[in-house]
Amino acid sequence: MRWKKLGNLFQPTAGQGWQVSHAANPVALPIDDETVRVYYNSRDIQKRSSVSWIEFAPSDPGRILAHAELPSLTPGEVGCFDDSGCSIGCAIPRDGRVWLYYMGWNLSVTVPWRNAIGLAFSEDGYEFKRYSRAPIMDRSEIDPFTISYPWVLQDGNIWRMWYGSNQSWGSNQSDMNHVIKSARSTDGVRWIPDGRICVPPCGADEYAFARPCVVRDPDKYRMWFAFRGDAYRIGYAESADGETWLRRPSGIDPGPSDWDNESIEYPCVFDHGGRRYMLYCGNKYGLTGFGLAVLEG
Repeated sequence: MRWKKLGNLFQPTAGQGWQVSHAANPVALPIDDETVRVYYNSRDIQKRSSVSWIEFAPSDPGRILAHAELPSLTPGEVGCFDDSGCSIGCAIPRDGRVWLYYMGWNLSVTVPWRNAIGLAFSEDGYEFKRYSRAPIMDRSEIDPFTISYPWVLQDGNIWRMWYGSNQSWGSNQSDMNHVIKSARSTDGVRWIPDGRICVPPCGADEYAFARPCVVRDPDKYRMWFAFRGDAYRIGYAESADGETWLRRPSGIDPGPSDWDNESIEYPCVFDHGGRRYMLYCGNKYGLTGFGLAVLEG
C-alpha cells in the first residue's frame, strides 16, 4: 500500500468569530459523481472547535467549489458536555439525513479536559441539530476517564463504533494512555462498549492512539488512525472481523512540503470515482489545514 500525495487541499485563513484558525479532523461525504463534501473543525478565539465544511471535486482538487459561510455545529450550552467545543468523528448518510457523530469537549480542573460522544442530524447536510444536549455515550467503568473521536459503520443489522479511550492521566502528554476501543448498537443511538483494545502499540514510544477511520472491504476491515511517537503519524491495521487487528505499514509519512513535514494525523479514507483517497491533517493538528492523497497500490 502506497499513497501519493496530491497537495494541501484546504488551508484556513485568519477569520473572525467561529473560524479564527485550524482546519482539522476532515471527514469526506461523497455527494455525487463529481463532488465530495468535507466536514472539518475550525477554532474560535477561545480555541473552541466548531464543525464547518467545503466541497471539492477529486478530479480537480486545486479548486474549492463551495465553502461554509456559517458553522454547521457550534459548541453546546454552558455546562453541557460540549460547551468547550465539538470535534467531528464521522458523517453517515441515512434515511435522507446526515448523521454526525462527534466528540464534545468540556474543560476540567484536576485534568485538562473531559470528552464524551454526541450525535447531531441534518436534513440538508449543512445545518445540524443535536439529538440531545447530553452525550449518547459517556464515561463508564469500562472508559472511566474520557472517550473521543467516534467512527461508526452500519454493518448489516448491527451498528459498530470504534473510538478513543483514555485509560489514565499522567503528569505529561507522553503519559497519556489513549487507546482505540469498540462498541455496538442496534439503532446507532444506544451503545454498548465491549472494553476491547483494538490496536496495540508496536513499541514503548507509541502513545495517544486516536481518530480511527474504518472501511469495510469485501475481504476485510481496514483501519487508519493517528498515534504519537516523536510527533503524530498515521497508522494502519487490518482485521477479518473488526475486532482483532493486525498492524501493517500505512504507506504515508510526513513531508516534504512545509505544511506536513513535521507531522501527519487525523486520516479519513473514502472511495470516489473508482479510486481510494485519504484526507489528512498536517503540522500542528490542522493549523496548516488538510491535504489529499490517492492510493497507488
